[in-house]
Amino acid sequence: MPKSALLIIDMLNDFAHPNGALYAPPVREIIPNIKDKLREAEKNGWLIVYLCDAHRPDDKEFETFPPHCVEGSWGGEVVEELSPKEGHYIVKKRRYSGFFATDLELLLREKGVEELHLTGCLTDICVLFTCADAYFRGYKLFLSRGATAALSPSDHENALKLMRKAFDVEVED
Repeated sequence: MPKSALLIIDMLNDFAHPNGALYAPPVREIIPNIKDKLREAEKNGWLIVYLCDAHRPDDKEFETFPPHCVEGSWGGEVVEELSPKEGHYIVKKRRYSGFFATDLELLLREKGVEELHLTGCLTDICVLFTCADAYFRGYKLFLSRGATAALSPSDHENALKLMRKAFDVEVED
């Protein structure tokens, strides 16, 4: 049986908490579904990895989006409901993809991971670009429709459609 990993992407206070800098209600709404995926991953012995925006105060991304998830800030912490436990991994990232300029690929290869289960936000940005990079690296990809979110239902559905078509993602309900 292939070794699997659960990726929890950017479930951080600035996106998922009402006091966050870029709070998006759809992101808050998926927390219970991600908790279910987390329990499934723990039960099945999957590697659990949190991909977390961790921007510098002068990050170039702030030319596109308002400042958010500044490294070391409350906004950059995982929401309390999904707090990492001992044995879970946190990979900090400064760009949309969890693979770009991080040690995610090294971690996955060292652990023998072949399949990735994607959860988190935003479906059409960080989830999409992490998915693309994972596909290019040969991972089998699964994504839970109810454990991912975008700012609008159309953005969410368009991203899911693209990932199914371009990256052979198996979308689970």
